[in-house]
Amino acid sequence: MDKSYASAAEAVADIADGSSLAVGGFGLVGVPIVLIRALLAQGTGDLEVVSNNCGVDGWGLGELLSEGRISRVIASYIGENKDFARRYLGGELEVELTPQGSLAERLRAGGAGIPAFFTASGVGTMVAEGGLPWRYGPGGEVAIESPVKETRTFTSLGSEKEYVLEQAIVTDYSLVRAAKGDRHGNLVFEKATRNFNPVAAMAGRITIAEVDELVEPGQLDPDEIHLPGIYVHRVVQLTAEQASDLPIEKVTTRPRPTGQRPTGQRPTGQEG
Repeated sequence: MDKSYASAAEAVADIADGSSLAVGGFGLVGVPIVLIRALLAQGTGDLEVVSNNCGVDGWGLGELLSEGRISRVIASYIGENKDFARRYLGGELEVELTPQGSLAERLRAGGAGIPAFFTASGVGTMVAEGGLPWRYGPGGEVAIESPVKETRTFTSLGSEKEYVLEQAIVTDYSLVRAAKGDRHGNLVFEKATRNFNPVAAMAGRITIAEVDELVEPGQLDPDEIHLPGIYVHRVVQLTAEQASDLPIEKVTTRPRPTGQRPTGQRPTGQEG
């Protein structure tokens, strides 16, 4: 029952070229950066990644992307990752864009054993009607486009409405980040890191979690556990330095009023 691994390198060692990965995180929040870097270091490539986005330039999944290790992405948006946009538009990368809620539910459904589900999101758009460019050719032409999806009309609350069929996602592996975990794989996520991490963890046939703090079984209150250990197969405890590697995606400042000094700062010339 002890699912702890000594290092991230050991935990990802069997992830082979061509594997599919569900990866937790949203922007820079809750990203399993240590596992991603271990995968980068071992040279694994031709990866199909399922994640809300593909990190930012030079951090998170963006580190794998910049080295050409990712061949296909299922995501809800490209975001502000210029390398991601360049590779997609240049035909180097296949990208399946999916509405964010649908993506989360596709991952959850995969973990719950539900093969597909109907949703109203995307009805009347290219999401349902097909034609979204998945991959561009060398001349900018669309080389691969999304297929037409099945739609069906259901009666809900006395009115008929059209829905589109979305297929569940199951991946070879999942990489997630949690604040706490025990040796049985039970996980607790900190605030906004409980974004795509739980559903990404559910979707993987083998789920690997990096945790800021590793505790013994029984130390976690059952009521505080966000993801039960049945979904988690490997746990890696981060060092204090690794756990504190939490960059800020955007820093916003405002001009300070004239004569005002930061809280706690002594006036010029005052000592003691």
